[in-house]
Amino acid sequence: MFVFRLLPVIFSMVLLSTHFYRGGHLLLASGALLSLGLLCIRRPPAVWLLQGLLGAGTAEWLATAVRLAMFRQSQGLPWQRLAIILGLVALGTLLSTLVFRRENLRIHYNLPRKKQLRP
Repeated sequence: MFVFRLLPVIFSMVLLSTHFYRGGHLLLASGALLSLGLLCIRRPPAVWLLQGLLGAGTAEWLATAVRLAMFRQSQGLPWQRLAIILGLVALGTLLSTLVFRRENLRIHYNLPRKKQLRP
């Protein structure tokens, strides 16, 4: 059932892949989809790599938001809704890196345990 806990990661990478595909970057689009294969590797470096890719995806969403908002501003078109939507997509992509903090996913991927504070 841990697959349901990975849905934010899967959704973020599929959405990033469609973004690249729409932009004509077929290599990046296929790379984003293929990176989901890292979820099958039960080692910490695979998780860290996937988290890094999600961080890079967040940066891509923010850069796209800025670029499109500036373009729409220069054309005298409304841009606020676009900036809010893409900002929320970037936030969702960034927050999807946090799913690996759950204890059952830590165990599954052999990630280090949280340090317990002693009173």
